[in-house]
Amino acid sequence: MWKLYTYLTITMLLWGLNLPMLKYLLTFMNPVTMTAFRVLSAGITVFIILAALKLVRLPTKKEWTYIVGGAILNVVFHHYFLNMGLFRTSGTNASLILGTGPVLTAICTALILRNYPTKIQWLGAAIGFIGIGSVVLAGGESIAGLELGDAFIFISILAQVLSFLVIAKAARTLDPRLLTAYMLVIGSLILFVISFIQEPCELTKFTIVPPSFWVIFATSAILSTAVGHMLYNYSIAQLGPAKAAIFMNLSTLFALSGSAIFLGEIITGRHLIGFLLIIVGVILGSGAAEDLYKKRKTPKPSH
Repeated sequence: MWKLYTYLTITMLLWGLNLPMLKYLLTFMNPVTMTAFRVLSAGITVFIILAALKLVRLPTKKEWTYIVGGAILNVVFHHYFLNMGLFRTSGTNASLILGTGPVLTAICTALILRNYPTKIQWLGAAIGFIGIGSVVLAGGESIAGLELGDAFIFISILAQVLSFLVIAKAARTLDPRLLTAYMLVIGSLILFVISFIQEPCELTKFTIVPPSFWVIFATSAILSTAVGHMLYNYSIAQLGPAKAAIFMNLSTLFALSGSAIFLGEIITGRHLIGFLLIIVGVILGSGAAEDLYKKRKTPKPSH
């Protein structure tokens, strides 16, 4: 169990640092073309890793249904609206809206899968959400300024949350890491079609970007998208959508920390309080606190 918690923490570090990386990449290219190429690179990377592990196989007809559904929600809708939103709104507003992921996941899991979180997990989700609000609003922005970009970010996180339910069902028969590979490649091909319509001739910009672009691009594609999605989808299959999603709170923490380190943004006392609330929320909401309590209460076998 603790191995899965470690996987999820690493994933949130990768996803959190991905936000400032995406903001950097979007200064050189329009969002859809860059995203399509980045996600395709990630999908190919996952296939190479799985081929080395001899885990690649053709899905069944039923599994293809989950793959296509997951690709549309988790790749096309999520990445399209995330990058279109980042193109139009601040990183602060984006972080706040993305922070609603755990609560949305808990609600959707309860309504659709009839898998109800415990009271302590609901408390953890609430504390984590309060922590996110404290951290983000420390930047001096109010929620009143929501615009089209913010709506895109919300659609992005809602699509991702719904995809977690598809992934949880598909993982009953299909290795979630292989599911990730198929989803990334299929989703990227759909994004390419959209990019040719929405951003014609944008591919030529790849020939004039600086070397630093390719370093950040490779880091985002291979680590944040390929490795991050593999670890997260594997964890969903083991823990369930609601428990795994609680760790998304850490993504906001790492995103703002990365912005402070790489973009020179200031960390205030309210940020520190928010970070503490986020960590408490993750410990309670993920079930880690309950697992530790049960472990300590269980009598050790006598020899």
